[in-house]
Amino acid sequence: MKQQINPIAVFGLAATIFLLLFGTRITYTVGPGEKAIVFQRFGEGLDKENVKGQGFHFIAPWNEKYIYNVRIQEDLSIMEVLSKNGLTIKTELSYRYKPVDSKVGYVHDDLGIGYHENIIIPEIRSVTREVIGEYLPEELYSTKRETIEDEIYEKTKKSLATKNLLLDAVLIRDVTLPPTLQDAIENKLKQEQMSLEYEFKIEQAEKEAQRQIIEAEGKAKANRILSASLTDNVLRDKGIEATIKLSESPNTKVVVVGSSEDGLPLILGN
Repeated sequence: MKQQINPIAVFGLAATIFLLLFGTRITYTVGPGEKAIVFQRFGEGLDKENVKGQGFHFIAPWNEKYIYNVRIQEDLSIMEVLSKNGLTIKTELSYRYKPVDSKVGYVHDDLGIGYHENIIIPEIRSVTREVIGEYLPEELYSTKRETIEDEIYEKTKKSLATKNLLLDAVLIRDVTLPPTLQDAIENKLKQEQMSLEYEFKIEQAEKEAQRQIIEAEGKAKANRILSASLTDNVLRDKGIEATIKLSESPNTKVVVVGSSEDGLPLILGN
């Protein structure tokens, strides 16, 4: 008797063999801070427009997936550059970058996974040398550090944007000058600070002198007005008012004897 083959069992066996062979290739997970793109081996190649977001995804076992970190990342670049007057300066530069999320497919197609080493590092080094070459060492060391940072950032950002890369920030963390030059710059800055402090003290002294002159002129003017208003009649009236108040005081015994030279009574008391 011929035994019949159970189609369900055959399908189950085939499915089991398929999972054993390709189980790890038919699904993948995109984690937080990641984006993925798929290369269709028997299709139209790299699907640059269809960027996969976070979560669980299915994929044909003959296709390939590429997962990119799209978080903002930071790196450090230490280099020696020439200043405007030809001196060698050692700089420590930090920068933050990431690929543009929606353009990960284009980044992979045009630049590849090594875009940081192949594109960003050479670009930021080139721009840094170009910008610092326009300044003197003392400007980089003190007065124009932020300006130089901004120039490096703007030029590098503009260049990387054409490659679908985003530059978030550029910071000059450290500048090392030749020892003799560094000592000379520090002494110069110290002298400038002392000069500014001396000028401030002179300015404060001049303001105080001006205040005293204005105050003295005000007092002199007040005295002139008061002197002009104190006529003999006014003084006599004031004297009479004072005499009346004294005579009305309960603690004063008053004896009026004759009168003084100005016609006011003389008041004697205990």
